[in-house]
Amino acid sequence: MSQPPGSVFVGVTGASGAPYAVRLLRALGQAECELSLCLSDAGVAVAAHELELGVAGRAEVTAAVLAAAGAEARVYAPGDLEAPAASGSNFPDAAVVCPCSMSSVAHIALGTTRTLIHRVGEVALKEGRPLVLVPRETPLSEIHLARLLEVRRAGALVVPPMPGFYTLPRSLDDVVDFVAGKVLAALGFEQRLAPPWQGPIR
Repeated sequence: MSQPPGSVFVGVTGASGAPYAVRLLRALGQAECELSLCLSDAGVAVAAHELELGVAGRAEVTAAVLAAAGAEARVYAPGDLEAPAASGSNFPDAAVVCPCSMSSVAHIALGTTRTLIHRVGEVALKEGRPLVLVPRETPLSEIHLARLLEVRRAGALVVPPMPGFYTLPRSLDDVVDFVAGKVLAALGFEQRLAPPWQGPIR
């Protein structure tokens, strides 16, 4: 990618890792990206729990996520297969699923669309558009590994949320920033959340 994307679709599924999504949305908003956002049904439940939002319901949780990120986005329901990003003719510059459940990885790998998030992944691959998946599961089964290999071979970038500790993180926020920074870099942004390795330890 020659320049950072100006428009990004962000899918949030039911894998653990809602804080990564919030930090990513904040950074993309600060970069003045045009954002589209879709939380899966499980993504709504996980975000409400992990972010301790104190609200329930799709509209309330989505609004709280955006408020926590200080970002604005066009919001789409997972069943809205008529959303612009569902078509290759009106696709954003890039798409990211963060966090990405292994079920979502499998649907994208196999082209079996059940939600808008799956469809966006499928369209990104068929159109050759940047797609970043942030799978959060452990341990990984052979099935998981096979599906991850399939999406990588199809053109997606796979960025597991594996924080590095060479930056000497002092807080949970530092760990979240590291992962979000890696996702931003995969999308083509210059970022300072995950500082580069500076050389051998003396």
